[in-house]
Amino acid sequence: MILPAEKELRAVLARFAQARLDHDVRPTGYTSRLLEDTTYTLCVMTGARTAEQALRTADALLDRYAGRSAVSVEDETLAA
Repeated sequence: MILPAEKELRAVLARFAQARLDHDVRPTGYTSRLLEDTTYTLCVMTGARTAEQALRTADALLDRYAGRSAVSVEDETLAA
C-alpha cells in the first residue's frame, strides 16, 4: 500500500469528522452524500473497506508518523 502523506490524511480525517457531525446534527441529502464521499476517500486512502477500519488504520498511520524521527524532503514528497 502506498502511504498517504500525513498532511493529506489529516485533511481527509477533518473533512470526515465535519461531514459526520453535520449529518448527525441535521441530516439532509447533501450531508448524506458528503459523508459518503469523505468516507469513500478515507477508505481508499487507507486501503480499508469500512469507515471503522479506515479510522483504525488512520490512527495507526498517525501513530507511525508521530514516531518517526528526522524525515527528508524526498520522503515527504514521495509519500504523497
